[in-house]
Amino acid sequence: MGNGLGISLGLRANLGQFAVLVGVTGLVGAMVGQERSLLPLLATNVFGLTGASAILTFLVAFGLSKAAANLAAGAFADRLGRKPVLVAGWLIGLPVPLLIIWADSWSWIVLANVLLGVNQGLTWSTTAIMKIDLVGPSKRGLALGLNEAAGYGAVAIAALVTGAIGEQAGLRPAPFLFGLAIAGLGLMASTLLVRDERPCAARDRGRQELAPAVLARRVSADNPP
Repeated sequence: MGNGLGISLGLRANLGQFAVLVGVTGLVGAMVGQERSLLPLLATNVFGLTGASAILTFLVAFGLSKAAANLAAGAFADRLGRKPVLVAGWLIGLPVPLLIIWADSWSWIVLANVLLGVNQGLTWSTTAIMKIDLVGPSKRGLALGLNEAAGYGAVAIAALVTGAIGEQAGLRPAPFLFGLAIAGLGLMASTLLVRDERPCAARDRGRQELAPAVLARRVSADNPP
């Protein structure tokens, strides 16, 4: 479905870019999965934490920062463009595995999860917005469904992979080198392969704004004075 400006909406017309965004969402999910099976073990075996409330501070830090980043992502995506927000999210997430590797106190882990929450809020939300931009109004449900499936599926796979690495090579650094590779791939893909989808969104909005005017003209033509 084109518009004369080289902008087309729909899954088939944008399958390549849509597939790239699904892959990027998978990498976003893998960033969470890298730590989920290992941080509780680090808390008890490395940092000597025993209380559940102390151990779970990383989840609280992650949740609060992700909520704030989710709130900001949409506004920033409209103001600055989708791709800059996506790339910024990956830049913020890049230090997360290194902080965990180098951590000499639990506060480093909490800080890493603050950054991870911001990374997740910016990147996950933005990839969802970009998929909706590409497919247009008729396939929004499918776009969001694939977004969530890719992200959460990758959470589970990455948790399994890093758990297996940790069992064989120890809790640090090997499992989080995997996470560093994930962050690097996400940043590279977002920088080199992803295009900004604001023109698609603008076209969709223009079509929605035009629809009432077209309908009014049709009604006027069918009912002449």
